[in-house]
Amino acid sequence: MRDTPRSAFPHFCEIATRWMDNDVYGHVNNVHYYSYFDTAVNRFLIERGVLDIHGGEVVGFVVETGCAYFAPVVFPDTVHVGVRVAKLGNSSVKYEIALYRNDEPLPSAAGHFVHVYVDRKSNRPVPIPAPARAVLAGLCVA
Repeated sequence: MRDTPRSAFPHFCEIATRWMDNDVYGHVNNVHYYSYFDTAVNRFLIERGVLDIHGGEVVGFVVETGCAYFAPVVFPDTVHVGVRVAKLGNSSVKYEIALYRNDEPLPSAAGHFVHVYVDRKSNRPVPIPAPARAVLAGLCVA
């Protein structure tokens, strides 16, 4: 996904880096990249009304994640997080995510993560609820 242009993503979330995100090497530490992934996806779901983090009966657990790093991000950059759905299954969804630094056309990092939808009480997989499925379908790429 190193050469993936911004136009390949149907949704973007903007996240400002923080002073504390930089590590001793002078760039944003890799652990924060996963936080950007999680923030962008969950903000998207919350804003569309298909994720209730406090009272929802069904929630998504991250069961797999990965990231490739291409160029550093540093404070005070703004990260533009592109989100798309690569696979929409019965109880799981695989997101592809790219992090674009400021106005750069190509990503500084790209990766994926998989949500498995589970019943909050039992922690057992359940089908993706219809409203969430409809929202996620809008992020699907061919």
